[in-house]
Amino acid sequence: MRLLENLKWRYATKKFDPSKNIRDKDLEKLKEAIQLSVSSYGLQLYKVLVIENQKLRTQLKKASWDQSQITDASHLFVFCNYTDRSEKYIDDYIQATAKIQGTSLDKLTVYGDFMKKSLSQKTDSEWISWSEKQTYLALSNLLTACAELKIDACPMEGFEPDKYNDILGLKEKGLNAAVIAPVGFRSEDDHTQFRKKVRKPKELLFQSL
Repeated sequence: MRLLENLKWRYATKKFDPSKNIRDKDLEKLKEAIQLSVSSYGLQLYKVLVIENQKLRTQLKKASWDQSQITDASHLFVFCNYTDRSEKYIDDYIQATAKIQGTSLDKLTVYGDFMKKSLSQKTDSEWISWSEKQTYLALSNLLTACAELKIDACPMEGFEPDKYNDILGLKEKGLNAAVIAPVGFRSEDDHTQFRKKVRKPKELLFQSL
């Protein structure tokens, strides 16, 4: 299974080679992998910013504990969860489902109402926690796709979301920066690439019942 070998190859890259950029066709593959991610109810209540602009990334670096990955990587992916609780997102999803699957809206109304009721029962703090978790599902697909394409990535929580929101104007758009991932190609000087991967043994990680 080549996927397992590729997952063994990948690591959280600490130092990128700023002279190497991702090819456009590979970037589109990464986007498609994110697009195909699972999400609760299939709603995908998030937006992913793909930032190349170096001036903007220099600003974001200051809000990321001055970590070099932000500016040295080929691209910076910023996963943003929706902060507003509009039922319009569910209506849009139901309409898209009807169109793509050739199903009448009447048959999907019950499912749409179920989602609205279920999500309306969440408190504000529960909503925030739930919506942020959705971005991590999409992030996982990005990391796996990067490994398949032998593109390096570094998932990061080491940044200041409020400052990202201000710099990128996210609050006005009903978005919040939840997690980020610089992607590109490792520098030969990144010594962490030579460290052996440390993971729990299977007998500790899994339990059969």
